[in-house]
Amino acid sequence: MAADAVGGMVGPGGLSMFELFQAIVMGVIEGVTEFLPVSSTGHMIIAQPLLGIDPELPQWRVFLVVSQLGAIAAVIVYFWRKLWQATFHPHQPGWSAHIIPKLLIAMAPAVLLQLVFKVNDLLEAYLEKPVPVAIALIIGAFLIWWIDSAFRTRRRMEVDDVTLLQAFLIGCAQCVAMCPGTSRSAATIMGGMMVGLSPSIAAEFSFFLAIPTMFGASAVRLWKYRGDLNTDGLAIILIGAAVSFLVALLVIAAFMSYIKRRRFTAFVVYRILLGVTVLVWWRFAAQAA
Repeated sequence: MAADAVGGMVGPGGLSMFELFQAIVMGVIEGVTEFLPVSSTGHMIIAQPLLGIDPELPQWRVFLVVSQLGAIAAVIVYFWRKLWQATFHPHQPGWSAHIIPKLLIAMAPAVLLQLVFKVNDLLEAYLEKPVPVAIALIIGAFLIWWIDSAFRTRRRMEVDDVTLLQAFLIGCAQCVAMCPGTSRSAATIMGGMMVGLSPSIAAEFSFFLAIPTMFGASAVRLWKYRGDLNTDGLAIILIGAAVSFLVALLVIAAFMSYIKRRRFTAFVVYRILLGVTVLVWWRFAAQAA
């Protein structure tokens, strides 16, 4: 290891050891939270000031979205058998029963909002901050509790049973997750339960929908900041994505087992506690300033 310009140690790819530490921690946060109904983006926005990260730097703006590629790769690895069968050997005949049209229809509302109204750009400018994230965490917690109580069904079903209308309505629910702190996973799973899916099938469809949705979001943000990223910035993103892949693989397995047997109460409590903690921390930080 060699010393960098400020006397720190230099890690892989020319990163300082502290930058390497930041990338690993943020990758762990992404991997743990991406598929839980607690908002991965919200957690990373909260974690950035605690880790001494400047959120205005291009590599960290890109990191918020592109590190999700590692988590998406974990979905593909974990569900590869079901994805293969749903794509090439669906249980039901006809195009309307095929998973790809369902995913395209579910993606349509979010794509339309972004193309026509540039919603992501507006939210990136105004809501990617700790206080709005904390508020979204708390409001989302109460909505999760209500939906889990009112709409939970134990009816046996498969992801093939999702209809085109249900897919579209889940896609509409996904639009709510454009607000940082809401959680794409929470919005789509709860949306799925509201239209009659069991928790486990709602989660499976949510994970499948994440593949094209998040690949698209990552590509858009990479293109947007393509001229601002240097080698070190790309190294941070790649390390974070690799860590998030390994962590997410474990989390997906645990989460799928958990929701088959238990309600979402633990996530409701966690979201409220985290949201209140962030608001209190922000209040004291504002007074100290």
